Amino acid sequence: MTSIIVPAYNEEVRISETVAALVALDGVDEVLVVNDGSSDDTSAVAARSGARVLDMPRNLGKAAALAEGIRACRGEIIAMVDADLGATAAQAGLLIAPVTRGEADMTIAAFAGQRGAGAGFGLVVRLARWGIQRATGITMTSPLSGQRAMRRPVWDALQTADGFGVEVALTIDAARAGHRVLEVPVTMTHRATGRDLAGFRHRGRQFVAVARELWRRRRCLL
Repeated sequence: MTSIIVPAYNEEVRISETVAALVALDGVDEVLVVNDGSSDDTSAVAARSGARVLDMPRNLGKAAALAEGIRACRGEIIAMVDADLGATAAQAGLLIAPVTRGEADMTIAAFAGQRGAGAGFGLVVRLARWGIQRATGITMTSPLSGQRAMRRPVWDALQTADGFGVEVALTIDAARAGHRVLEVPVTMTHRATGRDLAGFRHRGRQFVAVARELWRRRRCLL
């Protein structure tokens, strides 16, 4: 059985298109939207679009939303998809297929243009890429990618993670536990973080979260 988890916070504008793309995928048995304490109509829109919805009591962050979704879902193969992908969420099928075929234990969406050190989030990308390479020997194109598919035991290998550091923590813990990690090229698109105050705050919080997870795994980096 295959489940797709969609953590969502105030995503009423794009969640319908995202869910519609996911429920239309062949071989997907369940789309579970984890409404992470949204103040808008994310929950109702997701339900109307065909998703099963799990409402968190308040905003607890992405890592907590994913953990609750995985506990609640029924799949042995689990995909994670951001709520703002819209129609391009259909490319989750590209991530699920190698896991279903037994070619990988976890797949990660690799976004074009993120190989260079200055791409995407800049300092955050470089920190995440360095930490993963140091801890596992794997050099990743998109070390912060939240679009993934995995067998359930891969998630069980996660030691601990908070907030925006969950992707880096999961990659390190999974690889060090012996799970096969594969990046899959995609052309998914989501709402970009702007170069305004809110955008810089987001990047700052993400940098701190990634640094915290690397510090927790500092013995792996030596």
